[in-house]
Amino acid sequence: MTPILTTLAPGLLEAGSRLIDRLVPDPAEREKAKLALLQAEGQLALQEMQTSLSAILAEANSADPWTSRVRPTFLYVIYGVILLCVMGAIMGIWWPTHVFQAAENLNKLLGAVPESLWWLFGAGYLGYTGARSFDKWRGQAR
Repeated sequence: MTPILTTLAPGLLEAGSRLIDRLVPDPAEREKAKLALLQAEGQLALQEMQTSLSAILAEANSADPWTSRVRPTFLYVIYGVILLCVMGAIMGIWWPTHVFQAAENLNKLLGAVPESLWWLFGAGYLGYTGARSFDKWRGQAR
């Protein structure tokens, strides 16, 4: 099923149901038509689920180790940063001036990065995740 039809399907199915109510006078035939419409909706939902699952499986079975480990690696980096912050706080008990100086230096270092580079990083990261999500939605995960 095409992506545009998948997006429009709920509205089309509702409109189709109303159209059936208006165009089919026989109650038995009307119910048959509505049942066929509901079956089509169920098939559409099944196809969407199969597409999503195939994208997830394709990513998990990828020969490229980076593909299946990019999210966990990012989380490990974040966990490391949190752990360093906790360790810095504990070290601050014995060496408060050193920890304060390190934090001030880090703040100055990050503050020296131009704002436009932070925006570029954010746009690139969001663009990458958006493109990956779009590929998965279309069933073309790599």
